[in-house]
Amino acid sequence: MSNAPTPMMVQYLALKAEAPDCLLFYRMGDFFELFFEDAKAASAVLDIALTARGEHDGARVPMCGVPVHAADAYLARLIKAGHRVAIAEQVESPAQAKTRGGSKALVARAIVRVVTAGTLTEDVLLDAKKANWLVALFEKDEETGLAAADVSTGVFELCTLTPAEVETAVARYGPSEVLRAPPRAAVRAAPAPAFAAAQVVERDMATFDAARGEARLKALHGVATLDGFGAFSSAELAAAAGLLAYLDHAGKGKLPFLGPPVRRVESAHMAIDAATRESLELTQAVGGGRRGSLLDCIDRTVTGAGARLLAADLSAPLTSREEIDLRLDLVAYWADDAAAREGLRATLRSLPDVARALARLSAGRGGPRDLGALRDGLARAWHLRETLAGATDAPKLLERLLPPLGGHGALIDKLTRALVAEPPVDADDGGYIAAGYDAALDDLRDAGGVGRRELAALEARYKAATGIAALKIRHNGVLGYHIEVPARAADPLMALGSGFTHRQTLAGVVRFAAPELHDVALKITQAGTHALAAEAAHLEELTALALASAAAISATAAALARLDVASANAQGAVEHDWRRPAIVDRRCFDVRGGRHPVVEAAAAQGGSRFVANDCALDEDDRLWLVTGPNMGGKSTFLRQNALIAVLAQAGCFVPAEEATLGLVDRLFSRVGASDNLARGRSTFMVEMVETAAILAQATERSFVILDEVGRGTSTYDGLAIAWAVIEAVHEVNRCRCLFATHYHELTRLAETLPALSLHHVRAREYKGELVLLHELARGAADRSYGIAVARLAGLPPTVLQRAKAVLAKLEAGRAATGGLAAGLDDLPLFSALIAEPVQDPLRTALDAIQPDRLSPREALDALYALKAIER
Repeated sequence: MSNAPTPMMVQYLALKAEAPDCLLFYRMGDFFELFFEDAKAASAVLDIALTARGEHDGARVPMCGVPVHAADAYLARLIKAGHRVAIAEQVESPAQAKTRGGSKALVARAIVRVVTAGTLTEDVLLDAKKANWLVALFEKDEETGLAAADVSTGVFELCTLTPAEVETAVARYGPSEVLRAPPRAAVRAAPAPAFAAAQVVERDMATFDAARGEARLKALHGVATLDGFGAFSSAELAAAAGLLAYLDHAGKGKLPFLGPPVRRVESAHMAIDAATRESLELTQAVGGGRRGSLLDCIDRTVTGAGARLLAADLSAPLTSREEIDLRLDLVAYWADDAAAREGLRATLRSLPDVARALARLSAGRGGPRDLGALRDGLARAWHLRETLAGATDAPKLLERLLPPLGGHGALIDKLTRALVAEPPVDADDGGYIAAGYDAALDDLRDAGGVGRRELAALEARYKAATGIAALKIRHNGVLGYHIEVPARAADPLMALGSGFTHRQTLAGVVRFAAPELHDVALKITQAGTHALAAEAAHLEELTALALASAAAISATAAALARLDVASANAQGAVEHDWRRPAIVDRRCFDVRGGRHPVVEAAAAQGGSRFVANDCALDEDDRLWLVTGPNMGGKSTFLRQNALIAVLAQAGCFVPAEEATLGLVDRLFSRVGASDNLARGRSTFMVEMVETAAILAQATERSFVILDEVGRGTSTYDGLAIAWAVIEAVHEVNRCRCLFATHYHELTRLAETLPALSLHHVRAREYKGELVLLHELARGAADRSYGIAVARLAGLPPTVLQRAKAVLAKLEAGRAATGGLAAGLDDLPLFSALIAEPVQDPLRTALDAIQPDRLSPREALDALYALKAIER
């Protein structure tokens, strides 16, 4: 007995070899089948039955399958589980296969697409309110090129990063997939949080070729030079080459629409690292998902594109006062005119997602409904432009947004005449080209209609001739048109000379053919086939016409999204009484009556009132030390001011009575902590890593919030670390900083650090119960009220009693010895330690080495030189 694989298995294994790192969806009729290890992996994720078919190498072949019509739902689950899927389609019909190779010829199949997390365009696979970024990284010398694309909308960005900026930039995008060459120092060292939610794919170094990237971009946009788009570094072009090569691989040569590359300058946006984003819950809550985040709290957008843009604004606040004011002007414009704002939002609500419809069409995955979305979206944008063009005192940003809303008249007219009012999703069954658009198509449809009327007449004649009232003319994919009668009435039609030919007997019915029926069926089938071909030709023509205007349509979609964000921010500001912040160039942070937007919303739902607090930081008072009890509101106060900075520079009004804010270049938050045991880090280690990053990167223009630094170790170690960190922030970083602590000994620093001031959250004990006032006041707290908070938490009375006794003993001892702070007055000032930084000769020598430029002999000599320094 031969163990040779069947022709089908030979074909399957050849296709699998083309995509060894993917699950292979192998089309067999109405199912996508998976075999071997792919079947085992898919059945576990999808919770579907794992069966077996035939043998290969003496063993049964595991297999499972999913219906083609429901494949998208299964793909979504596989992609979410971290898999990539190669789609192997039948690229010829069974009839074509027979013509090519006889009755036993195997239908040809080919991989037509690789479905990955970063290359999705289908609505059912995407979150309408979330961008889907694909990021490529390429390290060259001391810089890293980054290319980022959202293929579902066509946005394409490039930037150059220092090694320290890689993690922050990746965190800003929050990509679903990251491409990189085999990792080198900067990429390997990037902290895990930025990459945690992404699938990381290592690609061949050869795909990251700067010259190829430049040539590809020129060809893609039909230009002789990229100078009109910006001056791109070789690292950026190499990253772009890697990204475009991956899109070619995923689309099997069908590249989705990408707009012209936009060069992003890191300094144009507030830098926010991954730990700070997670701590502040800007776009995602700590528990995962959007609910409970700042974005979820403030989002009043009415379109998916607007929601995505608002998330982008919060992820990358601006650092240009002029650009921030342009956004704030537009928010103020809509906030001041309720009628105009509601009219705009009513129009925007009816808009389809133009950007994603365009992306599907460009990737070859679109259909009639996507063309209908372009028609409706562009037509309403045109109407909106006509409405807004007559506005008086329009802000500059509105004037900038109006031109892209128009200019599509010919395309709108063409699509309006060509398409039915509600085009179907799938083009296979036709019916999407409007009557009257193509006379020849109308004739074919009429012919089909005539044929169907003839069928009805023929059925009536057959019933009369045979006397079988239950006789029906039916159609299916195997027999085509046929006559069906109950089995009990079939005998007369089986007789010779009846004019009917027996085709099939089933339980209860018998099916027949007839010459006259064949002639009418042929007329209907030919008319239908020609009509479908005509509609397909029109679909191809209309798609090409739309794609010829892809860049202009993309600009229209972007303008509509910006209008949605501005009017939504205005709506939220009016609802919650938020105020416009004043953005200034001096280094200040003056907030009157500030609130935490998320906590305030939660309090309102619970029927309670949020207590507002002021925050006034300036050149002479830039570091606040905040003390007070747990649950008193210290962390909320710290976070709310960080969020106010983000909202203001994102172009939103802020939850405050008044706010005058100096620009923030970098935002840092070290609030709360958790283990990262998978990376070998305890809570205290995580805290120290985050604190080290702040001290290394914060500048005079930064804003920093630090909560309970040093609490994860012994009292003396923790106090010493917190003491030194405060001095470093004051003397070295010199940034605006809010520092919350329970180490009351730190209040002594106000005597030696002139820009540090003391504040506390107020609390009092009334009849043995702790009352938290959530108000901020000047000066240090008299105590931490820890035992009172423990009582609120429900500690047993015996434990509380014992804690009081121990506390009394400790306080008595501290009074007798001078307490933990005894002897601190003898410490030299921190400024004395940093006056003359110590030079490390080994580090100096290492910094001077450029490994990529050394020959093997020079590298060996450098190693011996370093060994000599070490001795």
